[in-house]
Amino acid sequence: MDPYGDRKLISPLRKKTVQLEEPAEKVSAKMPEPPSNEPEPPVEESEVQVETLVDHLGELRKQLIKSAIVFLFFLVVVFSTLNFWFPFIVKGNNLVILGPLEVIKFYTSISATLALGLSLPFLIHFIWKFVKPGLEEKEARFLGLYSPVMFLLFILGIAFGYFIVNPLSFQFLIGMGMANFDVMISANEYIHFLIMTTIPLGLLFEMPIIALFLSSIGVLTSLSMKKVRKWSYLVLAVVSALITPPDFLSQLLVLIPMAGLYETSIFIIKKTEQRKETIENTVL
Repeated sequence: MDPYGDRKLISPLRKKTVQLEEPAEKVSAKMPEPPSNEPEPPVEESEVQVETLVDHLGELRKQLIKSAIVFLFFLVVVFSTLNFWFPFIVKGNNLVILGPLEVIKFYTSISATLALGLSLPFLIHFIWKFVKPGLEEKEARFLGLYSPVMFLLFILGIAFGYFIVNPLSFQFLIGMGMANFDVMISANEYIHFLIMTTIPLGLLFEMPIIALFLSSIGVLTSLSMKKVRKWSYLVLAVVSALITPPDFLSQLLVLIPMAGLYETSIFIIKKTEQRKETIENTVL
């Protein structure tokens, strides 16, 4: 006789078997879902940005390697032709060295400076190739047209410092020292003085191009430059005092052409604005 009667109770011995059969029944009873026609989610923007950043970094690495190769090439050329250009650097001055390592420091400093100056056009070209895809059409056209002018102004500034500022300030300071001291000029101090009176002037002579670029993108106008003329002259005086030897003659020799370049920048920007206004009136 069944001890559980008609109550349809499950024997403890059969519980495990029933529990194992129930999931299979549920799976068989479950209807398969129709295939989804929803479109696949688009690629996240962050992944696209990461790929773009990686491409930019790869391009930057390529241009930096090219720049380093060009610089090292000119460094080797300059160092191997040391005896040829050395008299133009020394200018007949009697220099002394204060230690064996100062010879290496002198040759390395002047060779690296000359190599940088000779490789500058190539470096500008490599930088231009890197930044060109990210520039707007107006900015790219401006830099493409005025890059040669920027290089010429840089060379003009260095020539101004080499032929005018450096010899005048050097003779002035040496004459002041000879009044009360026995003057001995070390090679390291001389090359430091030469670099200080040439390279910064090459950078300052870029002022008209920088002003013209800011004007082309709407940041600067001739009227705004006229309004801040007094403060600009004060800033130029401070800059000329910082980048030149601590004597009044050198500062004055730098300040005068800087003021002339500032006025030239105002004139160029004003002419550009007048030409742009004339073109707009013709179109209207």
